Amino acid sequence: MLTASPLVRCIIPPYSPPPMAGNASSPLKRFFVTSFKVGLYTGLVALIALVVAVGVAMSQLPSYQQLVRRDDLGQMIRVRGADGSVLVSMGPSFGEWLTYDEIPPVMRDAMIAVEDRRFWYHPGVDPVGIVRGIQVSVTQGGGVRGVSTIAQQLARNVFLTSKRSYARKLREAILALALERRFSKEQILELYLNRVYFGGGAYGIDAASRLFFGHSAEDMSVSEAAIIAGLVKAPSNYSPTADAEAARERANVVLDLMVRSGAITAAQAATAEPADVKLVAPAKQNSVRYFTDWVLPQLDTLIDETGDPIEVWTTLDPAMQKAADEAINANTPAGAQGALVSLDRDGAVRAMIGGKDYVDSIYNRATQAQRQPGSAFKLFVYLTALETGYTPDTTVTDQPVTINGWSPRNNSRRFSGPISLRGAFSLSLNTVSAQIGQQVGFGTIADMARRFGITTPVNTHPSMVLGTSDVRLIDMTRAFAAVQRKGAAVTPYGIAKVTLSDGTVLYQHQSDENRVLVAPWVAAQMTDLLQSAVMTGTGRAAQIGRPVAGKTGTTSSNKDGWFIGFSSGLTTGVWMGRDDAKTVGGLQGGTAPARAFRDYMIQATAKRPIEQFDVQVALPDWQTEPDAESWYGAPEDFMMVDPDGNPIPQQPGQEQPLPREPGGEEEQAPPPGEERLDQQWLDRAIGRERPAPNRQPQPQRQLRQDTLPPAPGQRQPAPQPQ
Repeated sequence: MLTASPLVRCIIPPYSPPPMAGNASSPLKRFFVTSFKVGLYTGLVALIALVVAVGVAMSQLPSYQQLVRRDDLGQMIRVRGADGSVLVSMGPSFGEWLTYDEIPPVMRDAMIAVEDRRFWYHPGVDPVGIVRGIQVSVTQGGGVRGVSTIAQQLARNVFLTSKRSYARKLREAILALALERRFSKEQILELYLNRVYFGGGAYGIDAASRLFFGHSAEDMSVSEAAIIAGLVKAPSNYSPTADAEAARERANVVLDLMVRSGAITAAQAATAEPADVKLVAPAKQNSVRYFTDWVLPQLDTLIDETGDPIEVWTTLDPAMQKAADEAINANTPAGAQGALVSLDRDGAVRAMIGGKDYVDSIYNRATQAQRQPGSAFKLFVYLTALETGYTPDTTVTDQPVTINGWSPRNNSRRFSGPISLRGAFSLSLNTVSAQIGQQVGFGTIADMARRFGITTPVNTHPSMVLGTSDVRLIDMTRAFAAVQRKGAAVTPYGIAKVTLSDGTVLYQHQSDENRVLVAPWVAAQMTDLLQSAVMTGTGRAAQIGRPVAGKTGTTSSNKDGWFIGFSSGLTTGVWMGRDDAKTVGGLQGGTAPARAFRDYMIQATAKRPIEQFDVQVALPDWQTEPDAESWYGAPEDFMMVDPDGNPIPQQPGQEQPLPREPGGEEEQAPPPGEERLDQQWLDRAIGRERPAPNRQPQPQRQLRQDTLPPAPGQRQPAPQPQ
């Protein structure tokens, strides 16, 4: 083999091929190739990660049946009246679940046109929409907007929050892809339309249609579908109940989008008039809310906490509630407020009015306000007297009295002299109540009030017999209801039972009929007195054409007016006055409150049988025993008695005719020509004739001046029994 010599190689260098033109750019090529490979590998890894993430998400998705339940949207509480009607719904409102085929096509098309026009073509995330959103954000500023598909919105509503972040958007996209893999397009649209929030507490198109249009979504028109579809973007801004004009303008935008997407023709859009759609007026926050505000907090003590929808079955009678609302608003004086509570014989609250207008004031004067009851408090004074031995026929003396420097007076400024206990109560004589309090003890009367359910503090000053301690209307009403129940305790309640939506009972009310407050004969005699007060006394305006028993109450300067009474098993209390406790001209218990009681009770008892009061209950032996000394021993104050052992009544020092002046609670002046109101007239009016003059009267109790407080150190004389 021939080789070139070193000399030749020095003179003639060896041949080398010329460099290729592309070698100069090889580093850039390597960079692009490397970047492509890294991007490809990264994309492949990301795709694998996405597939894995979607797969994991698919495995964790609830079933279709679980998503249909909608219990993840919050607890719904539906409050029902005694007749089963819905009084109010709290929390989310759900209509009927409509399947895909039951949803009107125009509603499906409207929602797709406004929220996700490529719904049928993308896999759950719309790349075209994302690009469009980025373009809008670049040209108009701000973040990427308007890129969420229906699947993404469904994922956000069901599984995520509305907090804006890139991490949430990534999770939203993964869940949307998983939903598209797990469910069909039809199922996704069905789930979305039945779960999306439309404002006003309404979830789903059926709830929204019923809320805004008053009918099912199955009967939706093009205009109505456009209004509903337009709400999703901003339910509070476009709500028909909040801004009807904004809702209709938004509906016109939806109609244009439907034309552009081909869902409807331009002619159909032209004939659709959102402005002509009749909207249902929003439900007024009426007086029922006073009742629901009172009962719903009680659920915490009645049932264990649950997130399931519940049905609260209450005792409220909607017809009675309406009658009560009308009675209070028709009779309450201008500038004053009125309240009413009506209890059935077992304590069930049938009506509750806490004020003239719930929208103006949510303060519940029936359960929260504490006001002086005036003479309505005499219920406890006379209950105590009857329990200690008085009877309705006991003779008492209406005369001047001073107790520890306090000298009560009757509104008429007159004194009636000897009068029966029944007459004194009917005419609401203050001096007689004061003397009873001095004899039986003011602390004993306070104990009686607490025994009957008065939960507010009761003072024991002598003036307490005239109702100077603040009380609540519902407490006073329950006390009268216990008298109507023949002395058995009455506990007001408003919840009859609580159930789940499937009917499972979580709570059932059980009435307590075992606690007796006073003996039946005491309650019967008290009913006798209360009936007389309505028949002949200060409560005559409360007569309703059937037996009624009740009592008026008026405080000083006409600041409060009360009437509480019962008939046919229904006990109703009415209060009127100003929240600032200022004088209300002409307000007395026997005027506006008694008239409101009458107007309400006429309607409330219309379908109830007429019940006569049982006032002839047999008395205990000690009340009918002729020889009182065999029980009590000799009287300590040496009262004079006749040969038969009956007390000899003292002649009153001052005898005045019964009050005839108008303007006082005790008695109104009779029109000219009417007979004089005296004991004789009272006996004839209530059908109780006095004994003939030649017959020996029955022993009677008399309140005498010598029974006033003794001097210090002197023993108090014992009251004389019958």
